[in-house]
Amino acid sequence: MGKKRVATQSQEELLQENKDVEARVTQEGSQRGPAKQAKEGRVYIYSSYNNTIMSLTDERGNVIAQVSAGKIGFKGSKKSTPFAASKVAEAIAQIALSKNVGKLDIFIKGVGPGRESAMRSLSAKGVELIGISDVTPIPHNGPRAPRVRRV
Repeated sequence: MGKKRVATQSQEELLQENKDVEARVTQEGSQRGPAKQAKEGRVYIYSSYNNTIMSLTDERGNVIAQVSAGKIGFKGSKKSTPFAASKVAEAIAQIALSKNVGKLDIFIKGVGPGRESAMRSLSAKGVELIGISDVTPIPHNGPRAPRVRRV
């Protein structure tokens, strides 16, 4: 089978890929057109036991970019590591800075191991954090208890 390698992209390659996607969208005659330049945005971090997915949106919730650990090149159980989450956060920060999004509001969902490292990587990349919210759904009260068994 050979060695397994993580595909790494340089900053220039990520920017070029993003420009290619935007050009393709405008050529197809999409109704949405190119993404608008925004000063503030939101980052939604979904961290599960299997993967870390981050979405960059504008203030209204329209998705500008989305990156996951699998898209970067991690496979299998390596997708759920804190290192993979930090690489995903670095990719989102590069996209945010290229789109002139300087201030980010973070919404975290899930219980995976990449929660903390994704936040730390975002703050270390030079974007200003407005706020951090945990939106993980938590059950309260639950379903009705089963009746007592009669024999």
